[in-house]
Amino acid sequence: HVQLVESGGGTAQAGRSLRLSCAASGNTYSLNCLGWFRQTPGKEREQVAVFIYSFGRSTRYADSVKGRFTISKDNAKNTLYLQMNSLKPEDTAMYYCAAHYGWPASTNPGDFPYWGQGTQVTVS
Repeated sequence: HVQLVESGGGTAQAGRSLRLSCAASGNTYSLNCLGWFRQTPGKEREQVAVFIYSFGRSTRYADSVKGRFTISKDNAKNTLYLQMNSLKPEDTAMYYCAAHYGWPASTNPGDFPYWGQGTQVTVS
């Protein structure tokens, strides 16, 4: 299993940047998908950016964050990052790191069994 702990959330003005971190521990070598999701009250959880490791590594971004957010991973630190630039008020949400080992690869939050506790991002 994998354990995930997010950090780095906070409040930022529109147009500014924040970087989220997700420290992963446990079995990270067999993961198929690892990424970031977000949720606002009354709405379903949605994918933000996901690494997919099947057949080499690929990256999937939500259309709403393409060109503004970048997902990356420091393998030496076993830490996943989400660099968020040009923040907008609509980026306000609880952000979660999530992972799954299963096949096929997926960006559907319902297919991810492992989640961090979340970190709040508020853009004013």
